[in-house]
Amino acid sequence: MTRTAPSAPAYRSSVGTARDGFVQILRSEWTKVRSVRSTVWCALAAIGLTVLVSLLTSASSTTDANSGPAFVDQFTFVHQRMDGDGTFVVHVASQRDSQEWAKAGIMIKENLTGGSPYAAVMVTPRHGVRMQAGFTTDVAGSGAGAPRWLMLTRSGATIAGYESADGTTWHHAGTVQLPGLPRTAELGMFVTSPNGLRVTKTSGGVSTSGYATVGTAAFDHVSVQPAVPQQLRGWTGQTVTDDGAPPTGGPATGTFTEADGAFTVTGTGDIAGYGIPSFQAGDDDIVANSLSGVQLGLLAVVALGVLAATAEYRTGMVRTTFAASPRRRRVLVAKGVVVGGVVFLAGLVASLVALFAAQPELRHNGFRPPAYPSPSLADPTVLRAVVGTALVLAVLAVFSLGVGLVLRRSARAIVLVIALVLVPQIVAAFVPSLSVQMWIDRLTPVAGLAIQHTRPRFDYAIGPWAGFAVLCAYAAAAMAAAMWLVRRRDA
Repeated sequence: MTRTAPSAPAYRSSVGTARDGFVQILRSEWTKVRSVRSTVWCALAAIGLTVLVSLLTSASSTTDANSGPAFVDQFTFVHQRMDGDGTFVVHVASQRDSQEWAKAGIMIKENLTGGSPYAAVMVTPRHGVRMQAGFTTDVAGSGAGAPRWLMLTRSGATIAGYESADGTTWHHAGTVQLPGLPRTAELGMFVTSPNGLRVTKTSGGVSTSGYATVGTAAFDHVSVQPAVPQQLRGWTGQTVTDDGAPPTGGPATGTFTEADGAFTVTGTGDIAGYGIPSFQAGDDDIVANSLSGVQLGLLAVVALGVLAATAEYRTGMVRTTFAASPRRRRVLVAKGVVVGGVVFLAGLVASLVALFAAQPELRHNGFRPPAYPSPSLADPTVLRAVVGTALVLAVLAVFSLGVGLVLRRSARAIVLVIALVLVPQIVAAFVPSLSVQMWIDRLTPVAGLAIQHTRPRFDYAIGPWAGFAVLCAYAAAAMAAAMWLVRRRDA
């Protein structure tokens, strides 16, 4: 009988899969980073410098924003009295773009005294339809401007605002409560236009001054429908002013004309208070100021990123790394992940500590509610600024890593990255043109710091995420160049 030899057991490779191999590379790169004292010290220095400089900046900053009036109430009002509930409809045929927060709309107001309670629905040139009330409430409607149909309805203390493109199909803009609103209240059309801001670039800074703007709007198809029939009087024009409001420097009174049921109204000033976007007693960004120490902390991050790239070239250990992991690009990706992750965690610690450690000193120096509400991580803009700061440091570290891998020399790589980050800021401060300064801020890596911004300012050159994208582009370009070169030259 012929016997067949038993088959050999199937061979199983002890070499891990590509996924396992990359995990091993990550572990190896993590071991290198945490075992090199210089990178550890750089991470700690980034935290320490960020917190220290933020505290020093907070201690030297002061404001008297809360010493001014809590609201401003100045506008031209074409009005009449309505007794009880009812509906008021008007078509805003046109509005002059005199200022981004110029307002033209319809309002119900307790009386003609400046500061008395009100509710209004309005159009603005660049912020669409808004429902506002009581100097504290602002509800955004659609993004449409004039021409637009507007409607207010009153039911006791409940005031509802509506908007329409054609006067037939209406969309709810908002509902507010005016407790204590008397049965007879003033109802009418209004126009106002806040001050503009004039910015003059000087060597080493900017100077700002306000100037009056005059808004103009045309109204037609005006309809008042009281719930209880009553004798309505004619329309009367008046400029409402509040003696406690900051002066606008504009004309003392507005104007209105009427022809065949159409009205043309001009006005200046504003109707706003804390909670209304157009009202800013102080324009400091206390969140960005609290995180300003990152501008010095990033020096340590740059050094960390470069050293993580050049240390192996200096010692020659890079040959061993590439011999153990022939796929060089995966090694570079692993380095970027580890360096970026380490710096992100360090940056997150630095950002959180800097933000909350600076608040007591800022409040002591006048940066307190209502002009400056206390920042909270529950606020998406504050959370974005804090986490975004850590992301900026992480991406900057990856950018530095890429430059270090390309140049292979610590000193010149650090100098180059710092020059790209800091020199443009110094140059921008002394250029004679604000527009040139803003373009420098948009096109250099420092654009990434825009992610810290939490309130609009005249000197902010780029949006938060757009600025972060600019920094990411620099990091991507540096790492792409490193990956291209690592395959074409000896270790």
